[in-house]
Amino acid sequence: MKKIGGNIDAVLQTRDGFTRNEIGEKIINWKDTAYLKGYLDYSTGESQYTNYDRKLQESTHVFTCDYCKDADIEAENARLIVKGKRYDVILIDNPMELNYQLEIFLKYSGVQRNGK
Repeated sequence: MKKIGGNIDAVLQTRDGFTRNEIGEKIINWKDTAYLKGYLDYSTGESQYTNYDRKLQESTHVFTCDYCKDADIEAENARLIVKGKRYDVILIDNPMELNYQLEIFLKYSGVQRNGK
């Protein structure tokens, strides 16, 4: 089967415990889980359909890439870093469980600073 390929490199990260800062606040530690190459597409996050899935409605972008077993994780504990920009993972879809491609629905959450 032909691979999707892509023009964008991304790092999928998962939560890896936490540390505390100087004033005792919890700071989430992140670890690199998978390195992906795919396509990042913008979506408006709105739909004309009233029964549209709420999680997809919240998404601002979709990252499509070849299937990667390491990326088959729980979305609630993940984020994606693309060109220094941070995206919260809303949903990771493996269409029809074919293990051919992943569609990762994202919500833009800011610019990556100092690796955090």
